[in-house]
Amino acid sequence: MGVVKCPDDLADILTAISKFEADGADLILLTGGMSVDPDDLTPTAIRESGAEVITQGIPMQPGNMLTIAKKGRVTLIGVPGASMHSPVTSLDVFLPRIFAGLDVPRDFSTFGEGGFCSGCEVCTYPRCYFGRAL
Repeated sequence: MGVVKCPDDLADILTAISKFEADGADLILLTGGMSVDPDDLTPTAIRESGAEVITQGIPMQPGNMLTIAKKGRVTLIGVPGASMHSPVTSLDVFLPRIFAGLDVPRDFSTFGEGGFCSGCEVCTYPRCYFGRAL
């Protein structure tokens, strides 16, 4: 539906979320500012949008700062920064489930098993140990 580049401003991020929601988006991906630093506004914007945060962080590497939230029919995902440099992250484990309309499991502790990508020279994901808790 589009891309909006927001400055590091909570009101601007919330406005962008609201616009995509009003335009009928089923999925909103948010990038940037996903760490635990209090200055990182993306997780705050997701919470302040009125969405129910399912998880903020997951025991998987790369992609441990994945955030998933629901606001009515809309899924909001805070994309982990590792997605910029890793060919496979926790986002790759959950995005197919979201596209298929399946619920995201809420017991994220199980993802500690199979939660570490080995960084194989030739990636064979999803035919590997990474993300096996699903």
